[in-house]
Amino acid sequence: MGEPKMQTEERYTYKDLLTWPENERWELIHGVPFQLEGPQMAAPSTAHQDWVLELAHQFKTQLKGKPCKPYVAPVDVSLLHRAGDSAETTDTIVQPDVLVVCRREQDTGKAIVGAPVFVLEVQSASTAFRDQTDKLKLYEEAGVQEYLLFNPINFTAWIFRLGPNGRYGKPEVWMERTVIELASLPGVTLDLTVELALE
Repeated sequence: MGEPKMQTEERYTYKDLLTWPENERWELIHGVPFQLEGPQMAAPSTAHQDWVLELAHQFKTQLKGKPCKPYVAPVDVSLLHRAGDSAETTDTIVQPDVLVVCRREQDTGKAIVGAPVFVLEVQSASTAFRDQTDKLKLYEEAGVQEYLLFNPINFTAWIFRLGPNGRYGKPEVWMERTVIELASLPGVTLDLTVELALE
């Protein structure tokens, strides 16, 4: 993931982010910006993109006709961590690879506001650490019901599920190709056994 935009103590909000160059992608973690993509950033690997598209397609097929809807990056997700935050004043904006929301009012046309029901991050060398640390904590605090981390190189998957105490318990872990049933979206499964054309 990128380095912060500036080495300063200044913190930014989504309103600030909206004024930055349109050909760059940024996330804000408690006001600290991290560049995801832009003129100086490497593009995601084709394996990463293949799996994002495949899993988004699986969601779209299984959720057809249901109130829940999948989205793929880049889409800004405003997690609204502080009391009184609005979509513009929040200092925490993320762009998960794939997410699902079940309340259509969360989609403002510019961003998703509030916690998705489900979040998937397809890992790469540049994102793995933050996916497993900062984002894990953010998604837990925001109330994301299920958070799936998937490594498309070794087919390892971890799923964190929100417990009744509002915390993630120990993750369920798979070390091989598998089919995962989602608790947050009854009847929906993710098939990680498919053979992608470019593998």
